[in-house]
Amino acid sequence: MLTQTTSRVLEPSDLDAALAVLHREPVANAFVTSRVQIAGLDPWRLGGEMWGWYEDGMLTSLCYAGANLVPICATPRAVRAFADRARRAGRRCSSIVGPSDATAALWRLLEPSWGPAREVRSHQPLMVTDRMSDTVAPDPYVRRVRKDEMEAIMPACVAMFTEEVGVSPLAGDGGLLYQARVAELVGSGRSFARLDEDGRVVFKAEIGAATDRACQIQGVWVAPEYRGMGMAAPGMAAVLRYALADVAPVVSLYVNDYNTAARRTYLRVGFQEVGAFMSVLF
Repeated sequence: MLTQTTSRVLEPSDLDAALAVLHREPVANAFVTSRVQIAGLDPWRLGGEMWGWYEDGMLTSLCYAGANLVPICATPRAVRAFADRARRAGRRCSSIVGPSDATAALWRLLEPSWGPAREVRSHQPLMVTDRMSDTVAPDPYVRRVRKDEMEAIMPACVAMFTEEVGVSPLAGDGGLLYQARVAELVGSGRSFARLDEDGRVVFKAEIGAATDRACQIQGVWVAPEYRGMGMAAPGMAAVLRYALADVAPVVSLYVNDYNTAARRTYLRVGFQEVGAFMSVLF
C-alpha cells in the first residue's frame, strides 16, 4: 500500500482502481476508458503507459502516455508530477490532449523542454446529448460502412484527418497504423457514411470511442463539393440515432472553437456545450 504522495506507472493489477478514476468523468474520459476496457493496463496492449498519482495511498489522478499524452482527473499536484515524468522520458507523443485546464497546466510545464508546438488549440468545446433532435430528421442514406467498402471510406478518412490535424496519417509508416484503425472501426460497426451513386463518400463520421456509459463521435467530414448543401446536420442526426440505440446513453464530441459552422450544426442536432478540451499538436 502506498502511503505517501507519489506517482508511478500502473500495472495490470491496478485496473479496478484506474477504472474507478476514469468513471468519475465518463464523458470526458470516454476515449481512454474505452481503450482501458479493451486492453487493460498492460503497456504493450494499451499502446502506452498509464501513470497514476496517489495521495494518502489513494489513486486520485491518471495520465495516459501513448501516441497522445492525456491527463485524467488531474489535480494541480498530479499535473506537476506527470510533467516531471514526461520531461524525464522525453516526448514520444504526437499530441497532448484532454480537459483544457489540466492540459494547459501540463503544457505550461512541458513547453520549455518540449516546445515549440506545431499548433495549440486552447479551447475545443466539449458537447454532449442524450436524445434525438426534434427538428432535424436523420439522413436515411447514412448507414454503417461495410467491410468490403474500405477502398471507398479510406480516402475520405485520410482527407478528414489531413484537413483536421494538418499532416497526413499516411506519413511515417505509409499509413499502416491508420488503415488498421479505420478497419477496426468499420469491423466493429462504428463507421458511418453516405455514399453517392458512384460509390464516393459524401458524408462520414465514426463513433471513435465507446463505453457502456458514453461514446464519442469523431471524424465528421463532408466532401468539399457537397459543403453548404445541408448534409451535415441530417448526417449527424443519423449517426446520433445509431449511437443512442446501439452504443451508449450519452453521446459526446469535441470541436475546434473556430469551426463555427460545425458548432452551429451540432447545436442544431441537439448537442450542448458542457466543457472544453485543449490539444497541443507536434
